[in-house]
Amino acid sequence: MEEIVLTPVSYLVLGEVARRGSATPYDLKVSVAGSVGNYWSFPHAQLYKEPPRLAEAGLLAEEREEGGRRRRIFRITEAGWRSLREWLAAGDAGRTELRDPGLLKLAFSDLGRPGDVARLARAQAAAHRAQLEVYRELAALPADAMVWSLRRTLELGLGYERLVAEFWERLAADPALRGERGSAQEPT
Repeated sequence: MEEIVLTPVSYLVLGEVARRGSATPYDLKVSVAGSVGNYWSFPHAQLYKEPPRLAEAGLLAEEREEGGRRRRIFRITEAGWRSLREWLAAGDAGRTELRDPGLLKLAFSDLGRPGDVARLARAQAAAHRAQLEVYRELAALPADAMVWSLRRTLELGLGYERLVAEFWERLAADPALRGERGSAQEPT
C-alpha cells in the first residue's frame, strides 16, 4: 500500500463513504451537495479522483460492477476507519480559510466608481439571504432526517449567513456608499 498525504477532501470522502456504507463517486457528489457542500466548496471533480487514490492507499476498497454501467463502488477499510477516527480525534482542525469574492471586491472598492459598493452590497445581501432560507428549510426537516453532527453544523451555517447578510444590508444602507462620496481617482 502506498503512503499518501491525506487532504480535507480525503477525509470528506472517507467520512461520506463511512456514513453511507458504500458509494460511487456520483453518490458522493449528490450526498455532498446536500450536506457539507453547503459550506465546504471544492471542485467536484475531486470526488471522482480521490476515491481511487484512497483505494490505492488501502483506505477504501473498490468493486466494479460486472455489467450495466460498470460503476466503481467504494467501501471504507479498517485502515480507512483508523485514519478517519485519528483525524476526528485530533483537536486541531486547521485554520479557517475565508475566500469570499464579495469581500475581495469590497477590499478594492475604494478604486471603483460611486455606487459600486452599494450594488455589490445589495447583491451580496440577497445571495446570503437566499442561502439563509435554504438553511432554514433544512433546519425545519424532522429531527431524524439529518444526523446530529450535520444539524449542529447547520446551526453555525444559519448564524453565519444571518450575520453576513446583515453586514451587507448595513453596507447597502450606508448613505456614504450610495454614490454621495467620491471614490479613488481613475488613471489619466
